[in-house]
Amino acid sequence: MAGSRIAAMGHYQPSRVVTNDELAQFVDTNDEWIRDRVGIATRRIAGEETVADMAAAAAGKALASSGLTAADIDLVVVATCTSVDRSPNVACRVAAKLGVNAPAAYDLNTACSGFAYALGTVDHAIRAGAARNALVIGAEKLSDVTDWTDRSTCIIFGDGAGAAVVTATADDEPTGIGPVVWGSAPEKSDAVRIEGWRPYIAQEGQSVFRWATTALAPLALQACERAGVAPSELAAFVPHQANARIIDGIAKRLNIPDAIIAKDIVESGNTSAASIPLALSKMVERREVPAGAPVLLFGFGGGLTYAGQVVRCP
Repeated sequence: MAGSRIAAMGHYQPSRVVTNDELAQFVDTNDEWIRDRVGIATRRIAGEETVADMAAAAAGKALASSGLTAADIDLVVVATCTSVDRSPNVACRVAAKLGVNAPAAYDLNTACSGFAYALGTVDHAIRAGAARNALVIGAEKLSDVTDWTDRSTCIIFGDGAGAAVVTATADDEPTGIGPVVWGSAPEKSDAVRIEGWRPYIAQEGQSVFRWATTALAPLALQACERAGVAPSELAAFVPHQANARIIDGIAKRLNIPDAIIAKDIVESGNTSAASIPLALSKMVERREVPAGAPVLLFGFGGGLTYAGQVVRCP
């Protein structure tokens, strides 16, 4: 069975930047408190852009960088938990915006682990011969479900999208996407919630923090083991950008002192399913990681779900 690889990345963020000082004008908070608690300095907030608009913009950039065209794409997968429309799905709308003809198209919702889940399912589809070239996108408009009077949540979230073009590897080419390690802790599923017809996001922050900083590092190491990559060989670690203290806690337990640790949380906030591809796309754009170098991706969040794999940097 053929493997798969990431051929190119792309990302999109709204133009509006919201600083901590701006938030402090309408909720009881301040810049120092936010930076100390979650590590965020700014976040991007969408205006009229929809989840599909942002997803298509990121995917269009990835496609342009890949050397492929819309005619080459036969699968579109969008990870999101914030689309307000139940049908048509975001993937079909992205395909229509980009002129992708007759692809398999579906959305996937595992909240903040969504991109890693989507990447795993697409890798499986390619290995099974059900697809050859795919768009894998994480896109969120969390501002639609944020209570801007709740200082415990409104300081955290931002909007944006990141995308990857994933393609089959040649028979003589090493695979570029390692085996996925995925699962969930459903008994803790109420820890992060977006419930009801007109929902606001709510979470039990301390519960999520304890789970993330104690349970996830061994699972991330499993992803390295399954890929045949020692942690010391990693060029970068791109976890879900949930909280700077969580990122630091996991990275410390992984013992990867020479790897670049993604900290897009500082300028983008928590963008849920968009956070991993957004951070990885910026790394690629800035040429911080050599092409072909191993990078550990690991997403975690609502459900509580988790998924991770080692990929080769495009």
